[in-house]
Amino acid sequence: MRDKFNQFMQGRYGNDDLNRFLMKIILAAFVLSLFTGRIVFGGVVSLSRIFYWIALALLIYCYIRMFSRNIYKRAEENRWFLNKTSNMRGLWSNRKYKAQQMKNYHIYKCPGCGQKIRIPRGKGKIEVRCPKCRTTFVKRS
Repeated sequence: MRDKFNQFMQGRYGNDDLNRFLMKIILAAFVLSLFTGRIVFGGVVSLSRIFYWIALALLIYCYIRMFSRNIYKRAEENRWFLNKTSNMRGLWSNRKYKAQQMKNYHIYKCPGCGQKIRIPRGKGKIEVRCPKCRTTFVKRS
């Protein structure tokens, strides 16, 4: 069964960052459609149906992209998406990196030049020398 699916997917675009982003939006829209059941929009259509149809349309679009044989066009769409979201993704990865560093290191600023210095935690009271301006100062790690 797995071999047949792999054979079917040969020459097709498959999954990428844009599809993963759309799947998250689809999941959020389906969840919103569950929780907004009785809210009426415009006197005719309930808000849950709007979210449901948006999610369904995006799901169909995801599958069309995934099974498409026009790889160049899908790669262009993905490249456009990555270019538009590069700032947001960069901020997220910086925050994630800083959170990882805070577990094992203290980050201090040099009082002389403002250079950030990373000191391992758990070493007690230590004298820190700035690698940039050679200023020394005492901090607790």
